[in-house]
Amino acid sequence: MAVTTQPVLGAQAIRPFTVETPQAQLDDLRSRILATRWPERETVLDDTQGVQLALAQEIARYWTSEYDWRRCEAKINGYPNFITEIDGLDIHFIHVRSRHEDALPVVICHGWPGSVIEQLKLIERLTDPTAHGASASDAFHVVIPSMPGHGFSGKPAEAGWGPERIGRAYVELMRRLGYDQFVAQGGDWGAIVVDLMAVPAPPGLLGIHTNMAGVVPLDIFLATFAGNPVPDDLTAAEQRTVDQLRRFFSAHVAYGLIMGTRPQTLYGLADSPIALAAFMLDHGDGSGQPGVVQRVLEGRQPDSDLTFDDFLDNVTHYWLTNTGVSSARLYWENKSAFFAVKGVTIPVAVSVFPDEIYTPPRSWAEKAYPNLIHFNELDRGGHFAAFEQPELLSNELRTAFRTLR
Repeated sequence: MAVTTQPVLGAQAIRPFTVETPQAQLDDLRSRILATRWPERETVLDDTQGVQLALAQEIARYWTSEYDWRRCEAKINGYPNFITEIDGLDIHFIHVRSRHEDALPVVICHGWPGSVIEQLKLIERLTDPTAHGASASDAFHVVIPSMPGHGFSGKPAEAGWGPERIGRAYVELMRRLGYDQFVAQGGDWGAIVVDLMAVPAPPGLLGIHTNMAGVVPLDIFLATFAGNPVPDDLTAAEQRTVDQLRRFFSAHVAYGLIMGTRPQTLYGLADSPIALAAFMLDHGDGSGQPGVVQRVLEGRQPDSDLTFDDFLDNVTHYWLTNTGVSSARLYWENKSAFFAVKGVTIPVAVSVFPDEIYTPPRSWAEKAYPNLIHFNELDRGGHFAAFEQPELLSNELRTAFRTLR
């Protein structure tokens, strides 16, 4: 994918960035989809063997006959995009300042298989709250970086870019933008990044918000991962979370295991658009059922803001930037237990969406985050909250950070 930037003027230069996709890349994408060699149909009547053939073929049909990447490209370019080098790597980010000068700066951190595209629905809601039924006092200046190895950011050529280092890079990014005080928000890997960003309590970081809270006691996390017994004195809410984690680890975590151990083996993600789409789609939730994204594509999640085009915007973004494998390496780089307690002491806000991989109980959140300033259980929404329920997530951020302004 081609981009245009201004020349680098110094080691800390911030250069404007524009997405310019050559038509030849889009033609190649369409040709590869049409040339897909399909396997036979699954031997069961549900999705217990993975993404079903009929759904994958419907994705291919829509992708080649109705989908328009230029629409998404124009949407991305409609916001101020930038590149800056931090710790030897180019970091891409979208930066939108609110017209309200007293707005609170927030860095919003996506995960896998998310991207900055997942967060676009939040921008106007957060920067211009009065246009969305909220108060000017709830305004944010919004910064949305692409994780290293994802999207338009650089791809690390050496090992070492785990979530801790990404968190440090984001703190430096906010400092470079002139924000002496700011907050951070994250889901999926972004939740792990903001947790680890907060552990050393860097100057200026007022607090964090997470929609995938790291609150599971380490012994319980390890027990659920390995299938070992857990304490028998758990509350009903805690036992529910244990059951969710067990289902997830037993039925839906295979994608994470291969990325965490053999990411370079996933050459199909760079060679086949359908392989990439199916791999990204096969991301289940704590219910033991297909993830919310799949339910939306199948027309079984009518209360979600997520659309077929949203899904393909994200997949096409990964395809055109050839980041299927480079993004997978983050799982290999990670050295922390995904959902376990990290040791955060600064203010933390937690939003619990019911279709998340697991729904953390308040009792664990209070122990994991001794400075818990907000905890709320929503009535709808799942793992990709910004995609699925942008209004709810925006409201959560306004409420969560109100006391930190």
